Amino acid sequence: MLPPVPEKQDFESLYQQHLPEVFRYACRCVGRREVAEELTAEAFLELYRRLDTLSDGNLRGWLMTVVRNRATDYWRRATLESRYDAPPPSPVQANGPPQTLENWLADCKALKPIHRACVLLRYAWGMERGEIARRTGLSENQVKGSLQYALTLLRKELEP
Repeated sequence: MLPPVPEKQDFESLYQQHLPEVFRYACRCVGRREVAEELTAEAFLELYRRLDTLSDGNLRGWLMTVVRNRATDYWRRATLESRYDAPPPSPVQANGPPQTLENWLADCKALKPIHRACVLLRYAWGMERGEIARRTGLSENQVKGSLQYALTLLRKELEP
């Protein structure tokens, strides 16, 4: 049996009553109008879903809590995306400008050609291990091992 559907008129009156305040709070939480509109819509959608279980006494606080939690999720997601959105720092030569990944890998004498190829295909070209294995004729485990070994050598090279 389906739960009873909230009265549309009850929801409409609650929506009209709380919309301005919820939207202002969402704007203060995220600082962007379009994101605040989404947060407000999500809060009222959740209200519509749970209207029969909420009391009028704590409705305002409940709506603000939903907006705050969704804003927290937004900021966590934005932080995570910005962490991976920025280009990685280029290795710097002691007496010159930053060099490209390809040149830096070519200068690293500890790497064998297969290690250079695996690192370039994975990190410069964005290929997955399976695709690298098909292109190089190695097994996926060999590709994984080559990448781990190459990254270990590169970390040692970066240490002061």
